[in-house]
Amino acid sequence: MNRYLLPLSALGTVVGGAVLLKDNVAGGVCPSKATIPGKTVIVTGANTGIGKQTAFELAKRGGNVILACRDMEKCEAAARAIRRETLNHHVNARQLDLASLKSIREFAAKINEEEQRVDILVNNAAVMRCPHWTTEDGFEMQFGVNHLGHFLLTNLLLDKLKASAPSRIINLSSLAHIAGHIDFDDLNWQTRKYDPKAAYSQSKLAIVLFTKELSRRLQGSGVTVNALHPGVARTELGRHTGIHGSTFSSTTLAPGSR
Repeated sequence: MNRYLLPLSALGTVVGGAVLLKDNVAGGVCPSKATIPGKTVIVTGANTGIGKQTAFELAKRGGNVILACRDMEKCEAAARAIRRETLNHHVNARQLDLASLKSIREFAAKINEEEQRVDILVNNAAVMRCPHWTTEDGFEMQFGVNHLGHFLLTNLLLDKLKASAPSRIINLSSLAHIAGHIDFDDLNWQTRKYDPKAAYSQSKLAIVLFTKELSRRLQGSGVTVNALHPGVARTELGRHTGIHGSTFSSTTLAPGSR
């Protein structure tokens, strides 16, 4: 037997297993080639990671894309990069701080006043496993940003979404919702010892429950509501865990993908 056969076979098995694992945890890639000219899309947290890739893909498909971000310097830079790479000049940056109810209301008021339609709302922005911080209005940061901020934003834009039907709302959740438990007596972790992981899971479960109920209420309105786990991605979301990078997986989001 060739002395190199066994090591090569073992190496092939490891590499093959790694590829299969990556494909399994990363999720599928949307095969749709649909274009969306004339459609207006809002993507929260679109200056980096999955949000930026989502905005890029939808801009490439011809959409009027609004990047809604807290950090305007990074948001403007992302918008410029997307315009340059897609040659779509209908890509704009808007200020939105989901940790501030005032900022959310101001953003929604501008959208309702200035935009003729909103066809797709992608609630993507999130914070994960941060210290026990609170939002401007006193909510635990992960619950406040991931769920409550998007809850308010969605409801403030709901009339515009209905008027633009058929339209859709896409909420990014996580498989972490499976481990979630919502403590209605202590949503803001004021009496319990703070657990960043459990707080994150609670926020993601809240997103799924909100999605299910809103979908039920909007039946027949022309507005569809979906939640998804986008697959494992290496983005800045993990900055508080020590596991993060500047690249992301091949998982993308587009109309009709989920």
